[in-house]
Amino acid sequence: MKIKFTFLFFLTVIIGNNSLFAQLPNLERIEPANWWVGMKNPNLQLIVHGNHIADKAVKLSYPGVSLKAVHKVENPNYLFLDLSISSVAKSGKFEINFSRKGEQNANYTYELKNRDHSANIHQGVTNKDFIYLIMPDRFANGDKTNDIIKGMNETTLNRDSMFYRHGGDIQGIINNLDYLQDLGVTTLWLNPVLENDEPKTSYHGYANTENYKIDRRYGTNALYRKLADELHKRGMKLIKDLVHNHVGSEHWTVKDMPFKDWVHQWPKFTRTTYKDQVLFDPYASQQDKKVMTDGWFDYHMPDMNESNTYVQNYITQSHIWWAEYAGLDGFRIDTYAYNDANYMAEWGKAIKAEYPKLTYFAETWVQGMPNQAFFTQGKTINQKLDTQLPGVTDFQSLWAINEALNGKFGWNDGVNKLYTTLASDFMYQDATRNVVFLDNHDLGRFYSVVGEDYNKYKSGIAWLLTTRGIPQFYYGDEILMKGFTNPDGLVRLDFKGGWPEDKENKFKASGRTEQENAAFNFVRKLANYRKNNPVLQTGKMMQYVPENGIYVYFRYNVDKTVMIVMNSNNKDEILETVRFNERTDGYSKAVNVLTDEQLTTIRDLKIPAKTTSVYELKK
Repeated sequence: MKIKFTFLFFLTVIIGNNSLFAQLPNLERIEPANWWVGMKNPNLQLIVHGNHIADKAVKLSYPGVSLKAVHKVENPNYLFLDLSISSVAKSGKFEINFSRKGEQNANYTYELKNRDHSANIHQGVTNKDFIYLIMPDRFANGDKTNDIIKGMNETTLNRDSMFYRHGGDIQGIINNLDYLQDLGVTTLWLNPVLENDEPKTSYHGYANTENYKIDRRYGTNALYRKLADELHKRGMKLIKDLVHNHVGSEHWTVKDMPFKDWVHQWPKFTRTTYKDQVLFDPYASQQDKKVMTDGWFDYHMPDMNESNTYVQNYITQSHIWWAEYAGLDGFRIDTYAYNDANYMAEWGKAIKAEYPKLTYFAETWVQGMPNQAFFTQGKTINQKLDTQLPGVTDFQSLWAINEALNGKFGWNDGVNKLYTTLASDFMYQDATRNVVFLDNHDLGRFYSVVGEDYNKYKSGIAWLLTTRGIPQFYYGDEILMKGFTNPDGLVRLDFKGGWPEDKENKFKASGRTEQENAAFNFVRKLANYRKNNPVLQTGKMMQYVPENGIYVYFRYNVDKTVMIVMNSNNKDEILETVRFNERTDGYSKAVNVLTDEQLTTIRDLKIPAKTTSVYELKK
């Protein structure tokens, strides 16, 4: 990969030498390939790629559509066309003509479509939801015919290897929607499914080589839209994973760049430092900031130059296209801190203007509450820029719940870490828009992190589904999948039963062990309770200072009050509840949501060791 990178860099440095440009068809492609009438933003920029296409004159004629500008760039294989689509334009097709005297014309039939105004699309993902994260290649194989696509850079299929493709696909996910809905899931987040035609480890999807095409090993654009439709029919939702910061080295715009600064260039390979602190450090050097944001994430992941308006338009329009095409409900933004902050704020405004209900959150893998809050909208901690970012993946609460379950109780340790983290929510405009989680595709499996201690596992799940924010689950955690990230593939193993040849089928109760069924039923019970009880979705929260290793908090609204007690100790405890009269006043009984036990008094509660108990209070 390093040799390939050096070659690409050499190409971009000497751009202008026409002999180096790709040999292309007369008109290789136009993106986006179609658009819609009635969009709030009338402006559209088309990227046109073809052999010396810049030498040709461009014409089009369609009522309500005007060609405002034709931009030629360094590479004559590109044109950028600025179109304006007025509010009176109707759906239909028209020709874009590319002509040069003495040569045959090239024509492209462009289509403007009507928008889908169905009520069940672009819903937004909120604290009413329960997100289930799936790595498509490792979940289920519903179509064996697309396992290997001839002509792609990677054609090895080997389920015994963590690095090769395994064959999971979109059809496999569709085939198991009953399972997910039964579990209590309301929303699916898939790791990136755009085509990733890299020569190795392409399965994870985070180095896309196309912006408008689903990876053929997962299915088709139409099948992706079918997944969205099937979810919406069930009252469920779909999140698309976006990578603004970088693309794969095999991306078609990198192999034949429009101009030198399409991606960030360096005299030699320069990797980002991953040091988010330089973005808000009042004493940081400009050079440190530049390396952080403009350095490449990896050898095969060129860093996009997001200060370039052509790059901005290309990225933003592709996201709007997918939202409109598939009726998406939300976005998850990868590697948020490495992006150009000003561009991301403008991107946020564009998305909100076009889709007021669609929501998005971003990965901010950082240490420290101020570090995390810095990236969120509202300029709540003296930021100079309003990021327009509603919520983040809440790594701070992740570190805190791990400490609460594995640490020893102390002034700043154990469950006090969890209490203190949530006490810092004042830094956010709205902390309930943050996504809380126990693990994901980049982290050790939660069951392994807690030492395969089943009681700790249940305690963490109970916290996840009762605390503030939007809970996110990682595929297979409900059946106690294990593994640490050394390497990452160990936490990205196949869901057994997702392949026809599997001897065990964990999608069925009959294929799970007794403990796996217990874990599945535990998650299902609490997830569905949460799904049917708004008090755990949008209810207010009140927490109490932990004492003696016990952390107590409440979720409440006008209809219900739920009391959650986390005993982090290695022995059973008796909790006297008089201290919590502010929230328990008027209640004398309770139901243990997890065990269905009826409590005739709540004056004293017996809390088992390493257990989080959930009580719905009764009068």
